Amino acid sequence: MVDSAADLKAEWIAGKKRVGVTAGASAPEVLVEQLVARQRELGAASVRSLESTSERVVFTLPRELVKKP
Repeated sequence: MVDSAADLKAEWIAGKKRVGVTAGASAPEVLVEQLVARQRELGAASVRSLESTSERVVFTLPRELVKKP
């Protein structure tokens, strides 16, 4: 797990043919983009996105937080 692209160590991916990056719903998209950019800096020959399940989950606020007119 990394908290920023700077956490990605060159030795982790040195000599690897494929490296995957996954992110949970709470991970900002900008972090994923920065990790991909960091992989390119470290010599990744190509990068491609793979889509898995696309979720559109919406949670309602608890009653206590909903403003009443």
